[in-house]
Amino acid sequence: MTQAPPATGRRTPWAELPAHVKNALTDKLGAEVTRAETRPGGFSPGVAASVTLADGRHAFVKAVSAETNPHSPGLHRAEARHAAALPPDVPAPRLLATYDDGTWVALAFERVPGRQPEVPWRRDELNRVLDAVGELARTLTPAPFDAPPAVEALAGTFDGWRQLLDQDLVEAAHLDPWTARNVPALVELASTWAEFASGDTLAHGDLRADNMLLTPEGRVVFVDWPHVLRAAPWLDLLLMLPCVAAQGGPDPEVLFTGHPLGRDADPEGVTRTLAALTGYFLFHAALPDPPGLPTLRSFQRAQGEAALAWLKRRLRSRGASRPLVPDLP
Repeated sequence: MTQAPPATGRRTPWAELPAHVKNALTDKLGAEVTRAETRPGGFSPGVAASVTLADGRHAFVKAVSAETNPHSPGLHRAEARHAAALPPDVPAPRLLATYDDGTWVALAFERVPGRQPEVPWRRDELNRVLDAVGELARTLTPAPFDAPPAVEALAGTFDGWRQLLDQDLVEAAHLDPWTARNVPALVELASTWAEFASGDTLAHGDLRADNMLLTPEGRVVFVDWPHVLRAAPWLDLLLMLPCVAAQGGPDPEVLFTGHPLGRDADPEGVTRTLAALTGYFLFHAALPDPPGLPTLRSFQRAQGEAALAWLKRRLRSRGASRPLVPDLP
């Protein structure tokens, strides 16, 4: 299985941020920035910097231009809406200021003292995160604001197997023989995922090691909230585990079925949703690199391979009496 590369975008240093954007943020924050340090990790192609203000306060600033990546400003705008609406008891950074001139979008958050989990994953840190994911689902059920339902939010992304067929990309996706042979059956398997993954839990939608901070006092803080949706309580856990496996973590099947959220999930619904997630990763991994995100496709490939291995395991465990996909080995 392919090891996931570091999650990286082409960072823009704070010093290269246009003066009018820096001035606007300074006005909103109420003090000059005296020090800025670019932060590694994550797929944003713009500014991602920890800043120190003249009055001694600290903040984390992210900013991107449509000229760098045409899709990133929309994600920043969505994150601003969601961050402002999150209840105060959610472990997420507080939004301090926003700026949007139609081309540049910038967000300033409180800076959370902490670090990303180590990868390859350490079991003690993973256990902290798994507990926090369960608590997050409990805190965000019912959803505290009207985010799009899973069937709507993922409609254009969870049809990856069909897209591979429709765009004649099966060969370009470099699938193993079993998977390439069974793409039509996998289309059918994934087609009903939304019946099972729907719900009224507000899901983060993009839980990865680079979207989490472990604080010195033992908290897990979840950052980067542009992809929120309303879904089943177990969806965030399922979306996260292929990435955990691709970054040296344990068997996702063991983690999922041993977690309270996974134990309560409908097994067939999990398999069908996992099939849709696998198709998403492998279809997107076959596409060209987007601007400013040089490792995204290889990262998706690694997650897709981990998800596919997990999916095959779940399909085999069903036995021959009720095969969801024909021609199982």
